[in-house]
Amino acid sequence: MKEKLYTIPVNDAFSVNCECPICAMKKKLEEDAVDYTMGPSYMEDDTRMKTDQMGFCEKHMRMLWEKNNRLGLALISSTHMKKLIQETETRAAQGVEKGGFFKKVKEDPVVEYLKQLEASCFVCERIRLSFERYIMTICYLWKSDGEFRKKYESSKGFCNEHYRVLLEHAPLHLSGKQLEEFREATSRIYLENMKRVLEDVEWFINKFDYRYQDEPWKNSEDAMQRTLTKLNGIFVEEDGKLH
Repeated sequence: MKEKLYTIPVNDAFSVNCECPICAMKKKLEEDAVDYTMGPSYMEDDTRMKTDQMGFCEKHMRMLWEKNNRLGLALISSTHMKKLIQETETRAAQGVEKGGFFKKVKEDPVVEYLKQLEASCFVCERIRLSFERYIMTICYLWKSDGEFRKKYESSKGFCNEHYRVLLEHAPLHLSGKQLEEFREATSRIYLENMKRVLEDVEWFINKFDYRYQDEPWKNSEDAMQRTLTKLNGIFVEEDGKLH
């Protein structure tokens, strides 16, 4: 099947040798979203309006900082802080509505606003929109591209979160026999590979027992790095840093 623009990132992710190709796909989306935020886009009015309103979560603020574009981050932060102050002052002026004897007291408008702000992030939202399209594309390729199906079934499985995401989204895009086959294959791939990594972890543990000190490491030397990916979607870089 000839690749289309929206299928290329999915096919690329499933060509990566890792314990969760969807994690690899999302990692690339995250890197692209951070690059976009700190690129020329921060000077565009529509982008700035969204960053002013949404702000950034702690993780992505750290990633923006690591881009070493201090002026760009200062400009984004400046207008966001102005928006934050304006919204806070407006809500503080409203005051907290008092409840009657049978009337529930409404939440402080400032607290309500800050909770909404804490739950929003421009980078997270940009990732989410693309990520959902990619999950839909996985289902589309499964039912329409035999080569992709082979690639999917020969993958090393998925982390817990993305196994759940696949099962959760599959009924939105597949039905009947195709849905049944997708769910069966996905669960089999997940469990087989989770058991494979568990076997490596157990051998890794054995190697700390003097009785096994002369035995080969087999495939267990990086077992814990791969376990972090399987359980929590964490990639361990070559220098030991977590991503």
